[in-house]
Amino acid sequence: MAVSIRSARADDAPRVAVLLDRLGYPADAAEVTARLKDWLDDRHSRLLVTEIAGLVAGFAALHAFPLIEHSARRARLVALVVDDAFHGKGVGRTLVEAAEEQARAWGCRDLEITSSRHRTGAHAFYARLGYTDTCEQAARFLKPL
Repeated sequence: MAVSIRSARADDAPRVAVLLDRLGYPADAAEVTARLKDWLDDRHSRLLVTEIAGLVAGFAALHAFPLIEHSARRARLVALVVDDAFHGKGVGRTLVEAAEEQARAWGCRDLEITSSRHRTGAHAFYARLGYTDTCEQAARFLKPL
């Protein structure tokens, strides 16, 4: 199975919408098209997609931001999803490795992954890739504006 990784394009919006719904974030293609514009225009954001036989099988949304406490950037993988039909075939691992490569190219010192607490399968996957759950070390606070 030939897997290719590339940056997302505007015409990927319908498939990205399907994958977002799988993550529990329903959106139609028009909404995703508008969101993609922000991602595609931001030089420190990247939406990577993996294609298998011409089908977008998954995507990884990556953003980098400068740190004030260090002379570096941190990358954050804010979303990763692989179509159920392609689970266990190395697609997720390939996407994470591509995200790590992009983060290094941006000069990032590390890559942070956010994931809802109920996604225990994803947490086990990230641990297998060498990531450590640091929630005991630092709290994350959120307030709607």
